[in-house]
Amino acid sequence: MQNESFYRGRIAPTPSGWLHAGHAKTFFEAWRRARSKKGSLVLRMEDIDRERCRNEFEGAILEDLEWLGIDWDEGINPGGPYSPYRQSERMGYYRSIWQSLAEDGLIYPCSYSRRELSLMGLDRESDGSWKIPPSKRESAFARGDAMDEEVNWRFKVPEGLKITFEDGVQGVQHFVAGEDFGDFLVWRKTGEPSYELAVVVDDIAMEITEVVRGEDLLLSTARQILLYQALGKEPPSFRHLPLVYDEKGNRLSKSERSLAVREMRASGMTQKEVLEWQPSGQRSHSERS
Repeated sequence: MQNESFYRGRIAPTPSGWLHAGHAKTFFEAWRRARSKKGSLVLRMEDIDRERCRNEFEGAILEDLEWLGIDWDEGINPGGPYSPYRQSERMGYYRSIWQSLAEDGLIYPCSYSRRELSLMGLDRESDGSWKIPPSKRESAFARGDAMDEEVNWRFKVPEGLKITFEDGVQGVQHFVAGEDFGDFLVWRKTGEPSYELAVVVDDIAMEITEVVRGEDLLLSTARQILLYQALGKEPPSFRHLPLVYDEKGNRLSKSERSLAVREMRASGMTQKEVLEWQPSGQRSHSERS
Protein backbone atom coordinates (compact mmCIF):
# COMPACT_ATOMS: atom_id res chain seq x y z
CA MET A 1 0.00 0.00 0.00
CA GLN A 2 1.41 3.37 -1.03
CA ASN A 3 1.82 6.19 1.50
CA GLU A 4 -1.31 8.32 1.00
CA SER A 5 0.42 11.45 2.32
CA PHE A 6 2.69 11.33 -0.74
CA TYR A 7 0.69 11.38 -3.96
CA ARG A 8 2.05 11.31 -7.50
CA GLY A 9 -0.24 10.63 -10.43
CA ARG A 10 0.39 10.65 -14.15
CA ILE A 11 -1.26 11.07 -17.51
CA ALA A 12 0.40 9.15 -20.32
CA PRO A 13 -1.08 9.71 -23.79
CA THR A 14 0.23 8.00 -26.91
CA PRO A 15 0.63 10.57 -29.74
CA SER A 16 -0.56 8.22 -32.48
CA GLY A 17 -3.90 9.96 -33.01
CA TRP A 18 -6.29 12.59 -31.64
CA LEU A 19 -7.53 12.46 -28.07
CA HIS A 20 -11.16 11.30 -27.87
CA ALA A 21 -13.86 11.71 -25.22
CA GLY A 22 -12.69 8.61 -23.36
CA HIS A 23 -9.17 9.98 -23.04
CA ALA A 24 -10.59 13.30 -21.84
CA LYS A 25 -12.55 11.65 -19.03
CA THR A 26 -9.59 9.52 -17.93
CA PHE A 27 -7.04 12.33 -17.97
CA PHE A 28 -9.41 14.73 -16.23
CA GLU A 29 -10.00 12.18 -13.46
CA ALA A 30 -6.23 11.68 -13.07
CA TRP A 31 -5.84 15.47 -12.82
CA ARG A 32 -8.74 15.78 -10.34
CA ARG A 33 -7.29 13.05 -8.14
CA ALA A 34 -3.87 14.69 -8.03
CA ARG A 35 -5.29 18.09 -7.20
CA SER A 36 -7.71 16.77 -4.54
CA LYS A 37 -4.80 14.95 -2.87
CA LYS A 38 -2.62 18.08 -3.10
CA GLY A 39 -0.12 15.89 -4.92
CA SER A 40 1.88 16.07 -8.15
CA LEU A 41 0.87 15.12 -11.68
CA VAL A 42 3.35 13.93 -14.30
CA LEU A 43 2.77 14.12 -18.06
CA ARG A 44 4.73 11.72 -20.24
CA MET A 45 4.35 10.80 -23.88
CA GLU A 46 4.29 7.07 -24.60
CA ASP A 47 5.79 7.45 -28.05
CA ILE A 48 7.86 4.29 -28.50
CA ASP A 49 6.05 3.33 -31.72
CA ARG A 50 7.80 5.83 -33.96
CA GLU A 51 5.97 4.63 -37.08
CA ARG A 52 2.57 5.67 -35.68
CA CYS A 53 3.48 8.52 -33.30
CA ARG A 54 3.74 11.98 -34.83
CA ASN A 55 4.67 15.45 -33.62
CA GLU A 56 1.38 16.88 -34.85
CA PHE A 57 -0.54 14.55 -32.55
CA GLU A 58 1.64 15.47 -29.58
CA GLY A 59 1.00 19.15 -30.24
CA ALA A 60 -2.75 18.55 -30.52
CA ILE A 61 -2.76 16.57 -27.28
CA LEU A 62 -1.10 19.43 -25.41
CA GLU A 63 -3.66 21.88 -26.85
CA ASP A 64 -6.57 19.63 -25.88
CA LEU A 65 -5.26 19.16 -22.34
CA GLU A 66 -4.95 22.93 -21.91
CA TRP A 67 -8.49 23.44 -23.22
CA LEU A 68 -9.78 20.81 -20.78
CA GLY A 69 -8.19 22.73 -17.91
CA ILE A 70 -5.62 20.00 -17.21
CA ASP A 71 -2.20 21.17 -16.05
CA TRP A 72 0.72 19.18 -14.70
CA ASP A 73 3.73 19.58 -12.46
CA GLU A 74 6.37 17.57 -14.29
CA GLY A 75 6.91 16.42 -17.83
CA ILE A 76 6.40 17.90 -21.24
CA ASN A 77 5.83 21.63 -21.21
CA PRO A 78 7.16 23.40 -24.32
CA GLY A 79 8.84 26.64 -23.28
CA GLY A 80 8.49 25.77 -19.61
CA PRO A 81 10.91 24.61 -16.91
CA TYR A 82 10.26 20.86 -17.09
CA SER A 83 12.33 18.18 -18.77
CA PRO A 84 10.58 16.25 -21.55
CA TYR A 85 9.32 12.86 -20.44
CA ARG A 86 9.15 10.92 -23.68
CA GLN A 87 9.55 7.18 -23.77
CA SER A 88 11.47 7.47 -27.03
CA GLU A 89 14.19 9.29 -25.08
CA ARG A 90 14.45 6.61 -22.38
CA MET A 91 15.51 3.60 -24.46
CA GLY A 92 18.86 3.14 -22.73
CA TYR A 93 17.12 2.81 -19.38
CA TYR A 94 14.63 0.24 -20.70
CA ARG A 95 17.48 -1.74 -22.23
CA SER A 96 19.33 -1.92 -18.91
CA ILE A 97 16.21 -3.29 -17.17
CA TRP A 98 15.67 -5.83 -19.95
CA GLN A 99 19.25 -7.03 -19.54
CA SER A 100 18.95 -7.28 -15.75
CA LEU A 101 15.74 -9.33 -16.03
CA ALA A 102 17.52 -11.70 -18.43
CA GLU A 103 20.52 -12.05 -16.13
CA ASP A 104 18.18 -12.90 -13.25
CA GLY A 105 16.62 -15.67 -15.35
CA LEU A 106 13.15 -14.06 -15.31
CA ILE A 107 12.69 -13.71 -19.07
CA TYR A 108 13.65 -15.76 -22.11
CA PRO A 109 14.10 -15.32 -25.89
CA CYS A 110 11.13 -16.42 -27.98
CA SER A 111 11.53 -16.75 -31.76
CA TYR A 112 7.98 -17.84 -32.61
CA SER A 113 6.36 -15.80 -35.35
CA ARG A 114 2.71 -14.78 -35.16
CA ARG A 115 1.93 -17.41 -37.78
CA GLU A 116 3.68 -20.11 -35.77
CA LEU A 117 1.77 -19.11 -32.64
CA SER A 118 -1.52 -19.17 -34.53
CA LEU A 119 -0.83 -22.74 -35.67
CA MET A 120 -0.12 -24.02 -32.16
CA GLY A 121 -3.77 -24.10 -31.12
CA LEU A 122 -3.11 -21.89 -28.11
CA ASP A 123 -5.91 -20.30 -26.11
CA ARG A 124 -6.45 -16.57 -26.28
CA GLU A 125 -6.30 -14.19 -23.34
CA SER A 126 -9.10 -11.69 -22.74
CA ASP A 127 -7.19 -8.97 -24.63
CA GLY A 128 -6.61 -11.25 -27.62
CA SER A 129 -3.00 -12.18 -26.88
CA TRP A 130 -1.84 -15.77 -27.27
CA LYS A 131 -1.73 -17.61 -23.93
CA ILE A 132 1.77 -19.08 -24.06
CA PRO A 133 2.36 -21.87 -21.49
CA PRO A 134 5.71 -22.90 -19.93
CA SER A 135 5.81 -25.94 -22.25
CA LYS A 136 6.36 -23.58 -25.20
CA ARG A 137 9.44 -21.92 -23.74
CA GLU A 138 12.12 -22.61 -26.31
CA SER A 139 15.28 -22.07 -24.34
CA ALA A 140 16.67 -20.94 -21.03
CA PHE A 141 18.93 -17.94 -20.60
CA ALA A 142 21.79 -17.92 -18.13
CA ARG A 143 23.87 -15.08 -16.73
CA GLY A 144 26.78 -14.46 -19.07
CA ASP A 145 24.99 -15.63 -22.22
CA ALA A 146 24.97 -13.24 -25.17
CA MET A 147 21.73 -11.28 -25.48
CA ASP A 148 19.96 -12.23 -28.72
CA GLU A 149 18.36 -9.05 -30.04
CA GLU A 150 16.90 -10.70 -33.13
CA VAL A 151 13.96 -12.28 -31.24
CA ASN A 152 11.21 -11.24 -28.87
CA TRP A 153 11.65 -11.79 -25.12
CA ARG A 154 8.91 -12.99 -22.77
CA PHE A 155 8.41 -13.01 -19.00
CA LYS A 156 8.33 -16.40 -17.31
CA VAL A 157 4.89 -16.39 -15.72
CA PRO A 158 4.80 -18.42 -12.46
CA GLU A 159 2.15 -21.06 -13.20
CA GLY A 160 -0.79 -20.99 -10.77
CA LEU A 161 0.25 -17.87 -8.87
CA LYS A 162 -2.80 -15.92 -7.67
CA ILE A 163 -2.67 -12.17 -8.21
CA THR A 164 -5.14 -10.10 -6.21
CA PHE A 165 -5.40 -6.32 -6.02
CA GLU A 166 -8.07 -3.87 -4.99
CA ASP A 167 -9.01 -1.40 -7.68
CA GLY A 168 -10.33 1.95 -6.55
CA VAL A 169 -13.22 1.79 -9.05
CA GLN A 170 -13.71 -1.86 -10.01
CA GLY A 171 -13.18 -3.38 -6.55
CA VAL A 172 -11.16 -6.50 -5.72
CA GLN A 173 -9.67 -8.20 -8.78
CA HIS A 174 -8.42 -11.79 -9.00
CA PHE A 175 -6.21 -13.30 -11.69
CA VAL A 176 -4.34 -16.59 -11.90
CA ALA A 177 -1.02 -16.62 -13.75
CA GLY A 178 -0.99 -19.34 -16.39
CA GLU A 179 -4.78 -19.46 -16.52
CA ASP A 180 -5.83 -15.86 -17.23
CA PHE A 181 -2.60 -15.06 -19.07
CA GLY A 182 0.60 -16.76 -20.15
CA ASP A 183 4.19 -15.68 -20.77
CA PHE A 184 3.91 -12.09 -21.95
CA LEU A 185 6.10 -9.90 -24.12
CA VAL A 186 8.64 -7.62 -22.43
CA TRP A 187 11.04 -6.82 -25.30
CA ARG A 188 10.47 -6.71 -29.05
CA LYS A 189 12.90 -7.92 -31.69
CA THR A 190 12.69 -4.40 -33.14
CA GLY A 191 14.72 -3.20 -30.14
CA GLU A 192 11.87 -1.70 -28.11
CA PRO A 193 10.28 -2.54 -24.77
CA SER A 194 6.70 -3.78 -24.65
CA TYR A 195 3.96 -1.62 -23.15
CA GLU A 196 4.04 -3.73 -19.97
CA LEU A 197 7.75 -3.22 -19.34
CA ALA A 198 7.94 0.44 -20.35
CA VAL A 199 5.10 1.66 -18.14
CA VAL A 200 6.31 -0.28 -15.09
CA VAL A 201 9.86 1.02 -15.49
CA ASP A 202 8.58 4.58 -15.96
CA ASP A 203 6.11 4.48 -13.09
CA ILE A 204 8.83 3.20 -10.77
CA ALA A 205 11.35 5.83 -11.91
CA MET A 206 8.78 8.63 -11.66
CA GLU A 207 7.60 7.43 -8.23
CA ILE A 208 3.96 7.16 -9.32
CA THR A 209 1.69 6.23 -6.41
CA GLU A 210 -1.63 5.92 -8.29
CA VAL A 211 -2.45 5.00 -11.89
CA VAL A 212 -5.76 6.09 -13.43
CA ARG A 213 -6.64 4.39 -16.74
CA GLY A 214 -9.34 2.44 -18.59
CA GLU A 215 -10.82 -0.86 -17.46
CA ASP A 216 -9.54 -2.56 -20.61
CA LEU A 217 -6.12 -2.62 -18.91
CA LEU A 218 -7.10 -4.71 -15.88
CA LEU A 219 -5.36 -7.77 -17.32
CA SER A 220 -2.28 -5.68 -18.03
CA THR A 221 -2.26 -4.65 -14.37
CA ALA A 222 -2.02 -8.31 -13.30
CA ARG A 223 0.95 -8.80 -15.62
CA GLN A 224 2.57 -5.58 -14.45
CA ILE A 225 2.28 -6.56 -10.80
CA LEU A 226 4.55 -9.53 -11.62
CA LEU A 227 7.08 -7.11 -13.11
CA TYR A 228 6.96 -4.91 -10.01
CA GLN A 229 7.65 -8.00 -7.91
CA ALA A 230 10.48 -9.08 -10.21
CA LEU A 231 12.06 -5.63 -9.85
CA GLY A 232 11.58 -5.62 -6.07
CA LYS A 233 9.20 -2.66 -6.08
CA GLU A 234 5.74 -2.05 -4.64
CA PRO A 235 2.99 -1.46 -7.22
CA PRO A 236 1.04 1.81 -7.15
CA SER A 237 -2.68 1.96 -6.42
CA PHE A 238 -4.97 1.60 -9.44
CA ARG A 239 -8.24 3.12 -10.61
CA HIS A 240 -9.63 1.58 -13.82
CA LEU A 241 -12.44 3.70 -15.23
CA PRO A 242 -15.39 2.42 -17.32
CA LEU A 243 -14.76 2.70 -21.06
CA VAL A 244 -16.61 5.15 -23.27
CA TYR A 245 -18.60 3.79 -26.23
CA ASP A 246 -19.99 5.41 -29.36
CA GLU A 247 -23.61 5.45 -30.55
CA LYS A 248 -23.21 1.96 -32.03
CA GLY A 249 -21.83 0.49 -28.82
CA ASN A 250 -18.26 0.34 -30.09
CA ARG A 251 -15.29 1.38 -27.98
CA LEU A 252 -13.96 4.79 -28.92
CA SER A 253 -10.77 4.76 -30.94
CA LYS A 254 -8.36 7.40 -32.19
CA SER A 255 -9.67 6.88 -35.72
CA GLU A 256 -13.16 8.10 -34.72
CA ARG A 257 -12.72 11.75 -35.67
CA SER A 258 -16.30 12.78 -34.81
CA LEU A 259 -15.58 12.09 -31.13
CA ALA A 260 -12.07 13.52 -31.09
CA VAL A 261 -11.78 16.29 -28.51
CA ARG A 262 -10.61 18.76 -31.17
CA GLU A 263 -13.66 17.97 -33.34
CA MET A 264 -16.02 18.27 -30.37
CA ARG A 265 -14.43 21.61 -29.49
CA ALA A 266 -14.84 22.81 -33.08
CA SER A 267 -18.54 21.88 -33.02
CA GLY A 268 -19.09 24.31 -30.14
CA MET A 269 -19.23 21.83 -27.26
CA THR A 270 -18.06 23.08 -23.89
CA GLN A 271 -15.48 21.39 -21.67
CA LYS A 272 -18.29 20.17 -19.39
CA GLU A 273 -20.23 18.71 -22.32
CA VAL A 274 -17.17 16.83 -23.57
CA LEU A 275 -16.39 15.41 -20.14
CA GLU A 276 -20.00 14.33 -19.59
CA TRP A 277 -20.56 12.97 -23.11
CA GLN A 278 -22.17 9.56 -23.57
CA PRO A 279 -24.25 8.06 -26.39
CA SER A 280 -27.77 9.49 -26.50
CA GLY A 281 -30.44 7.07 -25.36
CA GLN A 282 -27.87 4.63 -23.96
CA ARG A 283 -26.82 3.91 -20.46
CA SER A 284 -23.13 4.20 -19.59
CA HIS A 285 -21.01 1.08 -19.68
CA SER A 286 -20.80 1.03 -15.88
CA GLU A 287 -24.62 0.99 -15.65
CA ARG A 288 -24.85 -1.87 -18.15
CA SER A 289 -22.28 -4.07 -16.42
